[in-house]
Amino acid sequence: QVQLVESGGGLVQAGTSLRLSCAASGRTISTYAMGWFRQFPGKEREFVAAINWSAGTTYYDDSVKGRFTVSGDNAKNTVYLQMDSLKPEDTAVYYCVASLNRYHSSAYYYTGAWEYWGQGTQVTVSS
Repeated sequence: QVQLVESGGGLVQAGTSLRLSCAASGRTISTYAMGWFRQFPGKEREFVAAINWSAGTTYYDDSVKGRFTVSGDNAKNTVYLQMDSLKPEDTAVYYCVASLNRYHSSAYYYTGAWEYWGQGTQVTVSS
């Protein structure tokens, strides 16, 4: 099985920055797209950001536009999430996702579009 391993989470103060990273582990894969979801306590996982490798196109949820930046290295099947101006409401478990399927970008917002999921990394933003 393909494993996605996130790193970079932690406890930070509001207004500071944090960078998450995720890379495939185990079986070598070539992804079509990678991205990030997050889950708040008691809620369903929701879309954060994604990148389509072929065009380098990025997608963001409105809640993080202007603050978060997704980037990566397709050759290494690695994706990053640069989080700036963090707010307490960003506190959540962040999950790395990847797909080998060519979905339309409109599908990226839904959990069902993604084949592979990481175990999650906790991001806590204090006030």
